[in-house]
Amino acid sequence: MEICGKREFELLEKIGFTRIAGSPEELQAAEILKSECDAMGAPAVIEPFEIEQGIVEEATLEILEPFQQEIPVTGYQCAENTPEGGLVADFLYVEDADEVSLSQAKGKIVLVNGFLRVPLFRKLMKAGVAGIVTMEGELRDKREETDLSTRKLRRTLRAFGNVPLVHTRVLDAIELVRKGASKARIVLKGRTEERTSHNVVATVLGTERPEEIVSFGAHYDSVAFSKGVYDNGAGSVINMEILRHFVEHPPKRTVKFMWYGSEEIGLEGSWAYVKAHKEELEHHLLMINVDVGGPVLGVDKITATAEDKLATYLEYFVKLEGFAAQVKQGIYSSDSIPFADSGVPGVNFSRDGAQGASYIHNRFDTLSFLSAEMLAKTTRHVLAFGDAMANAVVFPVERKIPQNIVEQVEKYLYKKELSEAAGQ
Repeated sequence: MEICGKREFELLEKIGFTRIAGSPEELQAAEILKSECDAMGAPAVIEPFEIEQGIVEEATLEILEPFQQEIPVTGYQCAENTPEGGLVADFLYVEDADEVSLSQAKGKIVLVNGFLRVPLFRKLMKAGVAGIVTMEGELRDKREETDLSTRKLRRTLRAFGNVPLVHTRVLDAIELVRKGASKARIVLKGRTEERTSHNVVATVLGTERPEEIVSFGAHYDSVAFSKGVYDNGAGSVINMEILRHFVEHPPKRTVKFMWYGSEEIGLEGSWAYVKAHKEELEHHLLMINVDVGGPVLGVDKITATAEDKLATYLEYFVKLEGFAAQVKQGIYSSDSIPFADSGVPGVNFSRDGAQGASYIHNRFDTLSFLSAEMLAKTTRHVLAFGDAMANAVVFPVERKIPQNIVEQVEKYLYKKELSEAAGQ
């Protein structure tokens, strides 16, 4: 079978609508992917799983002193609600939360650079802040051409505490600091509810070693405001084209194709899969993940979350096959992480857009900077490697996560910090 970028691009157009975790649109995309699998003779199943969804009903930030001004914000999902009448406190810009800045932060509403990661949030909680304002964007942004994202205070962060949080634009944050904002009021009202997200799974049984499994993964959900064709409709259609190859040419080993929901809110789909398929997971030899692809200007990258021998092999492989790609050993922030944490080595393929020639997690993630030719280019990389693994006489990759990768995964998951928090 010849790789057909045009066919991939057409499927990408079909799923090129905003499909947030747990939404009806995400399920609609799942059903489109399932119907594609069914039509080619690889019946797929849709596996539901529950996710936590935060609903923000009201979020405001008002500067009270030395001037009065309401600032456009969005509220953090799952953050602590303010009391009736809101939270009123002194306002302080703590930059990157250095020790000196935080020495005066107790009981105050603080503005920080960027958004929250565990180390930053942990420091803020330890300092006893009363509320937090985060920021995104650039000074050159135009309000009518940009969207202010709604962020979620994930369980990982809530292990260290909870306070009211709101999110604003850089262009507003700079004015707050420039004008010396010193007192503010935050109003935040929200609730949480369970919603259902979905994984799509298709299987082609191996002809000689059906008990051995090589899996292909890609997430198909998007963030708010985004059509998510680059991230990660592209990976979804690339894997669909590879499934088509294996349907026509059944491999020696079983190949499973998984399209994961809710990746954008914390790899929820892949975590759900590894938890629901623990016994099956023992037969998984390798996880091949595709996340972002298709930009006209960019570079193909391959990350081996496995023994360094595999990274070395891939460096040779791309040269032997005539593929232009950067190769390294390490981890990639995507659905290969739960598999690595479960002992399954992985390889992540991506085509990263050149600086200024691609957009992610915003309204500009559209088909305008993608092409069928570049989708096909990455597909050929993934298929050549995946076919070699699925049909190897002896499987060459040790089913083991080396210690250096274990440490990187644990650092990515903040296991040490979470363990310390649980012990407090």
